[in-house]
Amino acid sequence: MRIDRIIEFALRQRLLVLVAVCFLVAVGLYAFRKLPIDAFPDVTNVQVQVITEAPGRSPIEVEQLVTYPIETQMAGLPKLAELRSLSKFGLSMVTVVFEEEVDLYFARQLVLERLIEAKEKLPAGADPVMGPITTGLGEIYQYTLEKPDPAAPLSDADLITLRTVQDWIVRPILKTVPGVTDVNAFGGHVKQYQVLIDPDRLRKYDLTLRELFEAIARNNSNAGGNILEHRSERYLIRGVGLIKDLQDIGEIVVKANQGTPVFVQDVAEVTVGADVRLHHNLADVLEVFDQPDPPDQIAF
Repeated sequence: MRIDRIIEFALRQRLLVLVAVCFLVAVGLYAFRKLPIDAFPDVTNVQVQVITEAPGRSPIEVEQLVTYPIETQMAGLPKLAELRSLSKFGLSMVTVVFEEEVDLYFARQLVLERLIEAKEKLPAGADPVMGPITTGLGEIYQYTLEKPDPAAPLSDADLITLRTVQDWIVRPILKTVPGVTDVNAFGGHVKQYQVLIDPDRLRKYDLTLRELFEAIARNNSNAGGNILEHRSERYLIRGVGLIKDLQDIGEIVVKANQGTPVFVQDVAEVTVGADVRLHHNLADVLEVFDQPDPPDQIAF
């Protein structure tokens, strides 16, 4: 009987039924266009990572002095589901996992508030930062930087040049692409201006490492002055003292020994070198991570 009534109503109200069908078709087409489709659906939970670098500290010291204070501050957060961490040489990573209904940006705000309090308990040089807004499936692209002649062997100078191009040219351009939240670099050599100190020369001139460090720091800064008015013009007075090349570093005066200046180049060798890296790759492989969906569709 119910089916007969439905059929009878549809026959009598043909216009209303056609309008309802058109409305359902329009809603279906709109939902089809907005429906997110992914070959590998992201099932990552709502999590925020806190990454802290502690150069020179062993895993035990990182755990005791960095990881544990951060975990203590994060405990008791609203809607907290899990708290886990990883401590390595010079690196601490704390992962704060929230319940599924928590908005990712709200979760990051909660972690940031606790992180400000945690900074006061961390040792000097340890600066915690939150990881980018991405997931384990956020990697969308990998590429390599190569020499004009890929068959030629790579030297240390080539690796420094490729890494410099990546960090100062390619990476800033890629980060302006809509949807890209971060670009991570692997391999190559990070360029450094190194001062290789000779201990025998330090003893010869009665110097300490601290005196040498402080002398280089003092001589690598600009000093702002005032404005000098001359008729209808104004001249900006400033002292420029930033280091520009290796020669500037070598000619920094550390102290005066009986009226004779002692330069950095007298007690150390100034050269261009590379930062110590944890792995050795001949190619500069990079990962480009995409941003997640809008806040109302996040499945992090």
